[in-house]
Amino acid sequence: MIRAVVFDMDGVLIDAKDWHYEALNRALALFGAQIERADHLAIYDGLPTRAKLEMLSQRTGLPRRLHAFINDLKQSYTLELVHERCRPVFAHEYALSRLRERGYRLALASNSVRESVDLMMSRSALGGYLDFSLCNADVARAKPDPEIYLLASERLGLDPSEVLVVEDNDNGIAAARAAGTHLLVVGSVEDVTFAAISARIAEVDAGVVA
Repeated sequence: MIRAVVFDMDGVLIDAKDWHYEALNRALALFGAQIERADHLAIYDGLPTRAKLEMLSQRTGLPRRLHAFINDLKQSYTLELVHERCRPVFAHEYALSRLRERGYRLALASNSVRESVDLMMSRSALGGYLDFSLCNADVARAKPDPEIYLLASERLGLDPSEVLVVEDNDNGIAAARAAGTHLLVVGSVEDVTFAAISARIAEVDAGVVA
């Protein structure tokens, strides 16, 4: 039986995929580099910025001595975009409030940095519905490693089989599956509704585990 729902953030509760893409490319452009949109979606989506920079160094020769500076710039640019664009979404507030009403524990597990997580949860008015949120600083290995979902299950006091994870990208999906949780895979933030989550919980509770 599902007793808790753990959400990814970017692309699930917050429509921030393009914000991260824009912010990182803005920082990279200062050094004559960029990530093509197709590569962003196929390769880099869902990874922490430091992992993206390491992959860029391996693939394009981006000097590693620039990583810390580019990472700091990217985070600063991201926060600017969050302040400009992040707003409450009624469907998400409704979904989380109804799930809480029905007795489900709720948490967030994101590869983003703590400052971004806290700001987005505040600006979206969703933080108050969560038992806790986890960011990339809370684990040694980010998604696609299962550590963050195993830690979420542990903090909830539940077996991973009692947890439903809502994810949208391959790295998060791989992490959830490796952790042994159940999954609701969404294509965009518009798919994250109370009806969709409730339907998946009902499937799992009825023994449909795919």
